[in-house]
Amino acid sequence: MYDQPKYKPLEKSDFFADQRASRPLVEGTVARGTLNLAAAPLPAPGAPSAEALSTTLPVPLTRELLLRGRQRYEIFCAPCHDRTGSGAGMVVRRGYRPPPSLHIDRLRDAPIGQLYDVMTRGLGAMPDYAQQVPPADRWAIAAYIRALQLSQRATIQDVPEPERRRLEGTPR
Repeated sequence: MYDQPKYKPLEKSDFFADQRASRPLVEGTVARGTLNLAAAPLPAPGAPSAEALSTTLPVPLTRELLLRGRQRYEIFCAPCHDRTGSGAGMVVRRGYRPPPSLHIDRLRDAPIGQLYDVMTRGLGAMPDYAQQVPPADRWAIAAYIRALQLSQRATIQDVPEPERRRLEGTPR
């Protein structure tokens, strides 16, 4: 094994037409450890990221997106945050440090991009989920969290008029 045939870097090769043993990198090659899975450059220390400043959902809000977000939320988020977002999930009941409720003013007022950013990079005791959850699913979860936050504070005035009449039992 010590004395096996091999090319050394920048050695001449008669095998290739350009006579170089070192081959050029394949187009699109990314060095190991340098790919940012958040699909955005890392911000300077102390600077907010582009996602954290995002106040709008970068994908169309559809029923399918919310259903996907709910499914992914229940898999990845509910163990700590629970299904309602109160922060009393099963992991917390077993002794893990409780996360903040998703219904506190600070998180309800946070830009949607900040929710995405925390899922991507982690924060406090929350680990990052960049490896486990693809970017599209992180946006779906963020959209579902917004719907979850709205559902916990909804009033009858938030219900569309035809549905409100049906709920109140008023004839159309």
